[in-house]
Amino acid sequence: MEIIDFVSRYVHIVTSIVLIGGSVFSLLVLMPAAKLIPDDAHQTLAAAVTGRWKRVVHSGILLFLITGFYNYFRAIPEHRGDGLYHALIGAKMLLAFLVFFLAAALVGRSAALEKMRTHRATWLKVLLLLAAIVVGLASYAKVRGIPADIPPALVTDTAGPINASS
Repeated sequence: MEIIDFVSRYVHIVTSIVLIGGSVFSLLVLMPAAKLIPDDAHQTLAAAVTGRWKRVVHSGILLFLITGFYNYFRAIPEHRGDGLYHALIGAKMLLAFLVFFLAAALVGRSAALEKMRTHRATWLKVLLLLAAIVVGLASYAKVRGIPADIPPALVTDTAGPINASS
């Protein structure tokens, strides 16, 4: 299982880098540069970028869901009785679903969400702020480890005690 655990975490982190990095690039480089070209060229570029980025966003959301749930369920035995860990990860998941919605809305075609797309820069800033909070919650949950006050009997699985240092 160690190789599957490694691949899952690796894919999760690489997906985060690609999607957050692409969003930062869009906000800070692509959108300001696109304002410098004529309107018809701008519309053509926007359609081409959105068409390609949409596939990356949708694939990334799918990868996040698969690897995120796998990683969480693999970590449950390590964190039995650790309410703060589950609260942090629960908040992370809820915020991640909001990030997924915003990302999908910004590349989507729904007429109901067109107003969001007309204010793309604002919503992209919101998305990036929420993504930064998600990364911060995940980082804190990971580095805080397993609290010493959790009874050892709770931190076991069917194979015996879990190594708290892994």
